[in-house]
Amino acid sequence: MPKGFRIAAAVMSCAVLAACASPPAPQTHGASIGRIVAFDPSFDAIVRKDARIEKIAEGFTWSEGPAWISGGDYLLFNDVPANTMHRWSAREGASVFLTPSGYAGTDTAGLREAGANGLEAEPAGTVLLADSGSRLIARFDPATKQRTTLAATYEGKRFNSPNDIARRRDGVVFFTDPPYGLNGIDDSPLKEQPVNGVYRLDPDGSVHLIEGALKFPNGVALSPDERTLYVANSDREHPVWMVYRLDAHGNVTDRRVLADASDLAANAEGAPDGLTVSADGHLFASAPGGLLVMDASGKRLGMIETGARVSNATFGDDGRTLYITSHTFVARVRVEARGVGFER
Repeated sequence: MPKGFRIAAAVMSCAVLAACASPPAPQTHGASIGRIVAFDPSFDAIVRKDARIEKIAEGFTWSEGPAWISGGDYLLFNDVPANTMHRWSAREGASVFLTPSGYAGTDTAGLREAGANGLEAEPAGTVLLADSGSRLIARFDPATKQRTTLAATYEGKRFNSPNDIARRRDGVVFFTDPPYGLNGIDDSPLKEQPVNGVYRLDPDGSVHLIEGALKFPNGVALSPDERTLYVANSDREHPVWMVYRLDAHGNVTDRRVLADASDLAANAEGAPDGLTVSADGHLFASAPGGLLVMDASGKRLGMIETGARVSNATFGDDGRTLYITSHTFVARVRVEARGVGFER
């Protein structure tokens, strides 16, 4: 269980809020960490070289699955091994929001990670949840803390341990299902699925396997036009990001490797994990060494190094604050790019 937090809270005056058409840049009072590394001159237009990476909360086992809740101006994220969901806001800092976040039973002997993992905020104020411990996909209401199971099986067999999730505007959901939540991982006797899949969940509740050839599919995200799906493969022997072209129904029409992190993995800890995409199509992807920024062709532009393994990231505030879950802490950095959905 977490041993506590050191909180960095920024309080903005009502006068400032009233004067701004959009939320102002958050004030920063937490410890500065890490560094910004450019691989290409264009990176400065995406993340400035003098951008400050700020640690805003710490004391977690493994922070994951960040989601910005625009209606309440706060961040939700999970400590997956601790089976706890946390809430952070600039005004109130960090606090326990929900425990258990995932599996609520007592028989945890077969579980390696009992908590929930990836989160995806929905326009209606609800949150999609990849529940690793309960081995299902659910919809969660932050107001009532009630959840509704959307999918728990494929072809009559339980999922392994759903990891990350992405939602299209039409309600179609994509999620990954590696076995990381099970003791023994691929060798777990609880594992029922013959593959570690990437799935599509349609609004009618039907589940479709769209990729079954990856060893450890992990992070998942959609391009701004939602015609492309990105999937990170956390396999240390084949650490790649895959790209899938989608038709209007969400069927895969083409697939290929977008980028390979083998050279990074040889020199740094970490693996392709969670990722998010900016409105101009740049990928902010967990990678060995930090949060790697690539263009849509897979070209490396730069890296945000926190000094620890990065699990995931999401945009929040006015869309130009990047929140990063990084091992035992959560950080944020102001960037020049803007998140999808914050364009207006």
